[in-house]
Order: sequence, then C-alpha cells, then structure tokens
Amino acid sequence: MKTHKIAVIAGDGIGPEVLDEGIKVLNKVAELKGDVKFEFVHFPWGCEYYLKHGKMMDDDGMEKLKEFDAIFLGAVGFPGVPDHISLWDLLLRIRKGFDQYLNLRPVQLLEGAPCPLKDVKKEDIDMIVVRENSEGEYAGAGDWLFKGKPEEVVLQTGVFSRKGTERIIRHAYELARKEKKTLTSISKANALNYSMVFWDEVFEEVGKEYPDVKTYSYLVDAAAMFFVKEPQRFQIVVTSNLFGDIITDLGAAIAGGMGLAAGANINPERKYPSMFEPIHGSAPDIAGKGIANPLASVWSVSQMLDFFGYEDWGKKVLDAIEAVLVEAKTLTPDLGGTAKTNEVGDAVVAKLQ
Repeated sequence: MKTHKIAVIAGDGIGPEVLDEGIKVLNKVAELKGDVKFEFVHFPWGCEYYLKHGKMMDDDGMEKLKEFDAIFLGAVGFPGVPDHISLWDLLLRIRKGFDQYLNLRPVQLLEGAPCPLKDVKKEDIDMIVVRENSEGEYAGAGDWLFKGKPEEVVLQTGVFSRKGTERIIRHAYELARKEKKTLTSISKANALNYSMVFWDEVFEEVGKEYPDVKTYSYLVDAAAMFFVKEPQRFQIVVTSNLFGDIITDLGAAIAGGMGLAAGANINPERKYPSMFEPIHGSAPDIAGKGIANPLASVWSVSQMLDFFGYEDWGKKVLDAIEAVLVEAKTLTPDLGGTAKTNEVGDAVVAKLQ
C-alpha cells in the first residue's frame, strides 16, 4: 500500500469548502484503486491566521511542508489584509522556496461547460499553458526611491535568468513532443527590448533540438485576441510569469469560468513538494453559504493524480467532472444550477463509482 502525505492549506473564504470536496474525491479514488491511500495534515494558515498572529504562516512553516509529497491549497485573500501581503507571504513564498518553477494550467472546454464564445466546439479549446513560475516579472526585484516626495520613483525589475528561461521553455518543448502537439511562445519583444528579446532567442535556440515540434510565436496582445477569436490555434503554450497569469484567466473565462480553473505548481525534480490549487479567489462574499463551485478544486485533484503517476485516475476524475456537467442536474449557481458545494462533490464521487 503506497501512502501519499498531503499538506492541506485550506486558506480563506470558500477555500475550506471547495477543498473538502477535493479531499472527498481523493479518498474515493483511494478506495476504488485499493493499493494507495492519502494522508492529510491540515494547516490553519492564511489571512484570517494573519489577522490573529501577524503572519501568514508559522515561522517554521516551510520546514513543516518539506516533509510532504504534495500541498493542496484552497484560496488566499481576505478583507483587511493587503493582497501583496497574502500573496508574497504564503503563495509566492511556497512557490519560490520549493522551486515550483513550472506552472501548468489546463485550458480545456469540457462537454457541458458554458462557453461565452459563439460557434465554438469542445475540440476548439484544448490547451495547456506552461507558465514560468519563479522569476520574470514576479521576481520581487526593484526599489522605491524618495517615497512620499514629489520626485518619487518606483522601479519594478523583471528577472530573466538563462537557467530559468531555458528550463521552462525546454519543459514545454518536451511536453509538445510527448503529446505530438504544436508549441506557441507568447512574449512581447517589440516593447520589452531586453527580457522578451532574450526570451525569443532562447525559444529559438532550444527549438533547434526539437525539429519535430511545430512552433509559433505571438506577441501577447495578439495572443489575447486569438484566444477569443481563434482558440483552436493553441495546443501547448509557453510564456512568462506575468503573461501566463493574465492569459490563463482569459483562458478560464472562455472554458467555463473560474469555477472550473485549476493549476499545478510543480517542482519537476521532486526535490520539494509540488502544490495544487483551484486558481479562483477566496470569494468572501459567498463564503459559508455552501454555493461555491468545487469543480476547480476537483480538477486540481486530477492534476495531483497525474503528478503521482496515476494518469488513468486523473483522467477518470476529469471524465467524472464532465459527466456531472453534461447531466446538468447537480451544478452550483455560477453554472446555472441550485446545488450546494457538497452535493456537487457527491455527484462527482457517484460518477467515479
């Protein structure tokens, strides 16, 4: 019997509600599979913890988390705590500290999911965005000079190392080769005359080793337009931290909304634990009402199963989500239904069974 230890950081707002349903699905997979079990340890960290203790996580939090095979994160953000504190002191601290430089965001239109685009078929929206997750525009480098004076100057510096840029681009090429799909790089070299010129050069350099992979390269503004007008252009997409953050939310909007958006923060070398999360916010306005959509949380469970090497079960979980969407009997209000959060989780478990 293989045991996977999972650290649960339910976080704020609807985080605990949606994570409960993901855990329910993982436990059902363990029961059906028979030779694996998942052991969960809960940590109370997040904004509400910050309001009580003046910090987002314990001082030795990273040491504690290091012992786990994976981290399951709910949502972070709460009124009264500035967003940059909640982001930098928990989520980015984990991503950077555990070198989770690979962010995988599936942008896939499932059967039965609402799509705001006209005349778009399921197969038209089926991509994986490979986002650089450790440096770039979110490196946190810069300065704030002459604060509060008329000559105030703010510098925000993007950091693009050869190591960081090359490893994310190479991972995208490997994925495109394995899946026999096209690879599109998204940058902005016409305006960002150092970082993105460098990015494009590395994309071309690494590409010489993958002559079998068909590639495209778009400026980010044009890519955003094509996400909406011709999403079928994209299969595997690789991009920087900031652009990846933005276009994956656009991707979520065209593939059923934030309630279906999942993300994986991966340390490919497995030296540290990787982290899986629904990428929506904490939605404090609906917290505690039992109406939050847990399907993004369940989709991130599918990604976790893939990561553990149980791709067949990852696919079964995704198929179960799709079956619930197609049946359209047990959906939360954001998808036009009246079901409660826990009822949607139960419906996915029933489809798995």
